[in-house]
Amino acid sequence: MGSVCFIVDAMVTGEMLPRHLKSIRESGVADHLLPILVTSTQTHARLNSIEQRYHTHCLVTPSLPLGTRLNKAAFASQAEWLIIALQKQPLPASLWGSLYPQLDTYSLDALIVGFAQPSFSERILRRLLASALLLPPYIAVRRVWLERLGGFDPDLDNGRAIEDFLQRLHACPTRLKTFSSHLLNQVEVEEDITPPPHTPNPAYTPPQP
Repeated sequence: MGSVCFIVDAMVTGEMLPRHLKSIRESGVADHLLPILVTSTQTHARLNSIEQRYHTHCLVTPSLPLGTRLNKAAFASQAEWLIIALQKQPLPASLWGSLYPQLDTYSLDALIVGFAQPSFSERILRRLLASALLLPPYIAVRRVWLERLGGFDPDLDNGRAIEDFLQRLHACPTRLKTFSSHLLNQVEVEEDITPPPHTPNPAYTPPQP
C-alpha cells in the first residue's frame, strides 16, 4: 500500500472529531500510527488534548476558509493517498482495515468511502431530480490527482468547498469507485456510483475564542 495520510477538519466534524480519530486509530492496521492532520481555525485546550491522545498533528490557520485549510494539509502531508473527512459522521473502525488494501493499486484516482450501492430505483430518482451532490463521510484521493484537479477552491468555506471539489471530481475522467461499510464481508468495490441520500446530524460550531 502506498503512503496514507488522514485529513480531518475540526470545523467539519465538530464534536464528533474524537470519534473520527478513535475509529482511525482502532483500525487494527499494523502501522497504527498512520499520520493524521487535524485542521482548525482556532487553538483551544480540546485540540491540545486530542493531539496528544490520538497522536495527531494540528494545523491551526485562523480566518482561512475550509478550501485553503484542506489544501495546506494536503501539501504538508506529502502522502501518496489522502483520506479526507467530508462530514460529521464517523465510520466504523473495521472499515479502515478493509479499505487500505483497495489503495494498493494504480488503477484508481479516488475512492468514495462509506456508502452502499444505491438501488436501481434510487439511482433513477436521483437522476430525475438532478439533486445536488450529497456528501459522503470520506474520500480517498491520490495526491497527484488532487493536484491535477487544482485541489479545493481556496476561496470557498464550509460544505461549498467540498461540494465544488466533488463536482469537479465527477466532471473529470476520474477513475472513481465506491467502497461501502456494508460490503465488509465481501470486500467489494462498486464503480462509478453516486452516493445515496444521507442526512447528517446538525453541524456543530466550536466555541469562539
